[in-house]
Amino acid sequence: MASQISSHYLAGWRLLLAGAQMLFVAFGSLVLVPLITGLDPSVALFTAGLGTLIFQLCTKRSIPVFLGSSFAFIAPIIFAVETWGQAATMGALFCAGLVYVLLSILVALRGPGFLHRLLPPVVTGPIIMVIGLGLAPVAVNMALGKTGDGSAQLFPYADAILVSMPALLTTLLVATYAKGVFRLVPIIAGVCVGYIVAMIMGLVDFTAIQTSAWVSVPAFVMPEFKLAAILFMLPVAIAPAIEHVGDVLAIGSVTGKDYVQKPGLHRTLLGDGLATSAASLFGGPPNTTYSEVTGAVMLTKAFNPVVMTWAAVFAVALAFIAKFGSFLQTIPTPVMGGIMILLFGSIAGVGMNILIKARVDLSAQRNLVIVAVTLVFGIGGMTLGGSGWHLQGVSLCGLVAIILNLILPKADQTNDLHEEQGVVEDLVHPKH
Repeated sequence: MASQISSHYLAGWRLLLAGAQMLFVAFGSLVLVPLITGLDPSVALFTAGLGTLIFQLCTKRSIPVFLGSSFAFIAPIIFAVETWGQAATMGALFCAGLVYVLLSILVALRGPGFLHRLLPPVVTGPIIMVIGLGLAPVAVNMALGKTGDGSAQLFPYADAILVSMPALLTTLLVATYAKGVFRLVPIIAGVCVGYIVAMIMGLVDFTAIQTSAWVSVPAFVMPEFKLAAILFMLPVAIAPAIEHVGDVLAIGSVTGKDYVQKPGLHRTLLGDGLATSAASLFGGPPNTTYSEVTGAVMLTKAFNPVVMTWAAVFAVALAFIAKFGSFLQTIPTPVMGGIMILLFGSIAGVGMNILIKARVDLSAQRNLVIVAVTLVFGIGGMTLGGSGWHLQGVSLCGLVAIILNLILPKADQTNDLHEEQGVVEDLVHPKH
């Protein structure tokens, strides 16, 4: 009896330590989004933990995933905060979470195949590429010591380069050469090296840490609801919703379970959507499932969802340690910029990989038109609408890609010229 109690106690401690490790793996990406967008990283920690617990409730704690800040919303959040303010941005993000809820209802009624038909790779690929490439100027400006929009020089150019490039180099070296769990934390490694270099060069201001309390309630922000901000933000939810499906399939392949069927894709989408809406009620960024954590689950074989419960509890607890939140805000801009160069480029690479894996034929005029218009609208900064309400960036190109995919004729409806082009392709590159 005593041995059973002892083994149970030991198993509990293992789950607790595994949860701490999972939070460590997710931590770099989790706090990067609020630091880029100007939101409070302590609030992001709190809402990530809360969102993970909500997700577990919706999925009956059957999937070992951790929810954290979504990169897809970085550019829209920056723009929305500048245009309508943080409170209105939170209200818009609350409604974006409801898009997930709507999709979950449609999936429950029509089946998981509905999403693929509405959002095939030719649509999602270029949208995700726009998310990464559209943020490229922000990364470069910050690496050069400027603000994200390049309007002001925060650090001297030479100093910024000496900080941002070691951070970038460390991140890419750890991502490619590190082994085991260390390969899953390249962002944390890059931040550590960049921060140390910046500290040696005297670029770190510790005043915020010295003046803050040890423990305090995070700076929560209540949402406001403005129609223009809501209409701008709603289409942004499209790309991360599809990314969520990929993450669910990925964790299923790791654990050997079909989560699309049980607990069901409708439940996972519902959990993600409610977590995103809940985060906005406190002033946190939208939540999404983290691929880094999926990699850690595969490496450690920590298939028990209770591990993620502990990770969520640790995240919530850490949010109330004010000095820790103040420390995160002392990270100099060039450190973040160096890391973002690799990060945003990787997002664009994921979008490209979606097109390649799905074998999207860009010699077909239909596919080429969808990809071309989506990329130029998104990266070029096309804007539709007036001063009161308008669409741009991911919002605009997402809607355009979906509409073009719905209205343009499929392959069997194209004209004879397309068929002749296909014959020529077969002659030049015969299929085996």
